[in-house]
Amino acid sequence: MKQLYIAGRWVDGAAMTTTRSPSDRSDVVGEYASAGAEQAALAVAAAHDAAPGWALSGVQSRADALDAIGSELLARKGELGALLAREEGKTLPEAIGEVGRAGAIFKFYAQEALRVRGDRLASVRPGVEVDVSREPVGVVGIIAPWNFPIAIPAWKIAPALAYGNTVVFKPAELVPGSAWALAEIISRAGLPPGVFNLAMGPGRVVGEAMLNDTRVNAISFTGSTATGERVLLACARRRARVQLEMGGKNPLVVLADADLDLAVEVAIQGSFFSTGQRCTASSRLIVDEAIYGRFIEAMAARMAALKVGHALGAGIDIGPVVDTSQLEQDLSYIAMAKEEGARLVCGGERLQRETDGYFLSPALFADCDPGMRHAREEIFGPVASVIPAKGYEHALALANDTEFGLTAGICTASLKHASHFRRHAKAGMVMVNLPTAGVDYHVPFGGTKASSYGPREQGSHAVEFFTTVKTSYTAP
Repeated sequence: MKQLYIAGRWVDGAAMTTTRSPSDRSDVVGEYASAGAEQAALAVAAAHDAAPGWALSGVQSRADALDAIGSELLARKGELGALLAREEGKTLPEAIGEVGRAGAIFKFYAQEALRVRGDRLASVRPGVEVDVSREPVGVVGIIAPWNFPIAIPAWKIAPALAYGNTVVFKPAELVPGSAWALAEIISRAGLPPGVFNLAMGPGRVVGEAMLNDTRVNAISFTGSTATGERVLLACARRRARVQLEMGGKNPLVVLADADLDLAVEVAIQGSFFSTGQRCTASSRLIVDEAIYGRFIEAMAARMAALKVGHALGAGIDIGPVVDTSQLEQDLSYIAMAKEEGARLVCGGERLQRETDGYFLSPALFADCDPGMRHAREEIFGPVASVIPAKGYEHALALANDTEFGLTAGICTASLKHASHFRRHAKAGMVMVNLPTAGVDYHVPFGGTKASSYGPREQGSHAVEFFTTVKTSYTAP
């Protein structure tokens, strides 16, 4: 059984969980310790005790540790990618790519540790010096989702450590194997005891302990909007710093002048790859009525060529849905779309393969009204809704007609429309002739409205969340 990591030691939990592959329910991935309230409190205490020393540690030691973590992730991306694919269900090439991204993130923040900047200003009072510096927040609780079980923890843990914070990491219950593998690498990077702690376990126990403990100075959360709102309220009650990345119902606008083949490929990748289990997925395809019929026909033809199967299988485009609960949710929305009057073009069926897994054919619905529930609520599965638009202005209005605002895309050959869309799309990230799902690791990630709250993740902008600013005055 794989243990928890607290105060520099591997320790037992209060219970144990067994995980199975969504590609093959007979495949036991592993057995992992699950923390109870006592272990969660010990993890917070360890991080709290280690915080003063780590805050004052040399930036070179931080950089060296992070660089070592990144190097090992990159060296083992094939092995760790296979574990990730087996446990979470994304295809092996996608999983290997995710581990490589995590390695690059750690190496990026190894250098960022050396680039924490301040300012020296002249005071309005003669002879007085003013210094503006950044200091770590303290103890950071990290609550990560299951859909990117190595990359998302990496882009939270790496900047937290780079800027001098200590960490309590609670991964999603569905993916303890990926989290444990990452923690095991971090445990050998030379960090002092208590600087990094792994507390696997249920949110109602470990998550609640982190939210309610005044020794946790900040919470970085990625997950559902409903849970994010509860995290926000809990942090607000005790004035803890909070960073939330939540849901999305992302639009992809396809104008009449778009390259049709390119637009179809952008839609396919954005809507269905990673089994549609991405907050950045293109779940609303807003298509100019001038090419509406041709676009749907081309999409159906391209979807017919997609191979759904075991995540580790050769040539597989789309792996299984992550678990039975998510599969039931996907199927319920597919049934809802039919009841609402949307036209099922293709897909939406539970598939049987050689192994007992949660396989679902990607579903494409046409003739969708923007008010339909399936076209407004996040499904988090391989389901896309096609909505007709009467030209660019109408398409833009439809794109912005959502409570979410994570990412938005447009396919067009018009520089005028592309430029206007970049400025007027109400989203934190905008893609032109690119899938809405797919972002770089060294630039800010985040959205607007119900999708995000607090400072951006990733890139050098992460310093805004993981540090506080101190202004110092000195008289001669």
